[in-house]
Amino acid sequence: MRDTSRTLVHVQEVCMAVLCTLFATACLSVSASPTPPAHVVAESLVFKKPLKTFVALAEDPKRDERLNWTTDGCSAPIIGSSGRTFNFYDACRRHDFAYRNFSRLNSGKLWNESFRARVDAVFKKDMSADCVKRSALDKRSCMAWVNIFYEAVRAYSGK
Repeated sequence: MRDTSRTLVHVQEVCMAVLCTLFATACLSVSASPTPPAHVVAESLVFKKPLKTFVALAEDPKRDERLNWTTDGCSAPIIGSSGRTFNFYDACRRHDFAYRNFSRLNSGKLWNESFRARVDAVFKKDMSADCVKRSALDKRSCMAWVNIFYEAVRAYSGK
């Protein structure tokens, strides 16, 4: 009986060792999902992520190095990125990101007039979101600035 108990314990130990080995092998064979192409990452950051998320990722030291994160804010002469009734810096930051990346990623194949219009529409939406937080009086002024900035990029940028 004692020999039978020892044999059972030994069989259990062997079975446990085999199961652990199989489990460890299965865990090691699972590979990390491949990194999506840079243009797919950029599209998500511009068209799917909230502006706040984009800004957090732009400021993260571990951000995707394949992308151009540089910005000059709003390069509007004299006016700049902000005024008493508006602050469009973050909207301009994402707009710069979009223009600087889509015009070169995927050999620039995505960059055309309709794609640029989509990017500019996101810019307008991002700027408008800043206005929503303002008082009624400032909101009117802010929305006027949204239209000025939007019309300027439609007329003079990225062509």
